[in-house]
Amino acid sequence: TPRQHRIEVMGKMALPFIMCQCQREAYDREQAALAQRDFLDRVSRMKSSGLQDQALYDYQFANDLGYNPEIRYAHTYVERWADMQADNTGLLLWGDVGTGKSFFAGCIANALLEQCVPVLTTNFAKLLNALSGMYTDDRNAYIDSLNRYSLLIIDDLGVERSSTFAQEQVFHVIDSRYRSGKPLIVTTNLTLDELKHTEDTAKRRIYDRILERCVPIRINNLNIRQKNAQEQFRRARVLFS
Repeated sequence: TPRQHRIEVMGKMALPFIMCQCQREAYDREQAALAQRDFLDRVSRMKSSGLQDQALYDYQFANDLGYNPEIRYAHTYVERWADMQADNTGLLLWGDVGTGKSFFAGCIANALLEQCVPVLTTNFAKLLNALSGMYTDDRNAYIDSLNRYSLLIIDDLGVERSSTFAQEQVFHVIDSRYRSGKPLIVTTNLTLDELKHTEDTAKRRIYDRILERCVPIRINNLNIRQKNAQEQFRRARVLFS
């Protein structure tokens, strides 16, 4: 195709250079590659910020072994993220130890991060360790910073220290997220009955806010950690036989 274009400017003819079709296609491919590279770099930066445990990088839908039928709800949550975000719909993932609650939440985190949705995945122990070394103003600023993320995922509700300070800080984190109007996902080993009928007033303030905004999903009683340990033991016996 032509690489020059004839135009008339103030009564004079000009022949500016233009891209031929081959050059335009090459340029478009280069721009697409740059855009893809920029996108992947952005996702990588967001994962570095949002995934506070290296193990979370492996919590991907592609790595699901089918042990947990409730994982379909995680797929739905990601597929309908726009609606979940608009309605401030969170999740409360409850069940026994080792049943895959963290994997469930991590799959959601990774899938949304790969769409450049800001997600932070942490746990109550890390939050309390961070807050314990701060003055009041710094604590408030830190808690407010958690609301910059479109989705906040907090693991292991109920295993944090039972001190007055810990309960107060957990309440502040949950209450701040509650008032932010942004979704929250919480995992816990507590039962739904324990969350609904606690006689502890401080805990009730926390649990009531979570239950109001987070849809409870029970993760089945299959102990995936135990199953994985048994499989690893079986493989080891083969190797040593």
